[in-house]
Amino acid sequence: MGEAIYFSPAEISFINGTFSKAEKLAEKHFHFSPEDWETHRYEVKTLAYLEEHEVYNRAFAHLCKYCYESEDGVDNEKNIHFYRICLQDNRILNAVERGSSFIKLMPLMLYIATHELIHVVRFNRGESDFEAPMEEKIKEEEKVHSITRNILQPIADNNLNLVLDCFSDQYHIGDIFDLTRN
Repeated sequence: MGEAIYFSPAEISFINGTFSKAEKLAEKHFHFSPEDWETHRYEVKTLAYLEEHEVYNRAFAHLCKYCYESEDGVDNEKNIHFYRICLQDNRILNAVERGSSFIKLMPLMLYIATHELIHVVRFNRGESDFEAPMEEKIKEEEKVHSITRNILQPIADNNLNLVLDCFSDQYHIGDIFDLTRN
């Protein structure tokens, strides 16, 4: 594999805005308020800030779950979990470069952000099991692709329609991993 390619500061700023837009789209779809994101804890990290085990060369992004247990191991009220959306800069930028005549960063990132946030919401609501066997994870990916398309289709312009057309339900936008830490 070649040298890693990282998002520029301007691209990172743009990506933060894309996640804000994706949050608003998810809020509308799932019928909740901006404050509801407080119960759907997540963070977004780019390749430069990922730990070695979070770098993954088969997807644009993948989701890691981190759990922190109370020191006494008994007080479940103090146990928290959050999700880390691990963006794979090099994979995303490479796709944009290879498809530069038709794939633009903004619509691709909006698709990725919306897709990953749908996972966060569905896992937090118990609509899907983060610990599910691979067969169920594959079905979950198909479901999330479908929801992502339904959310984005009403706002799709030509560039976003190209992204929606390019990625079939079988394409790996993200993968799911569990990483528990005490």
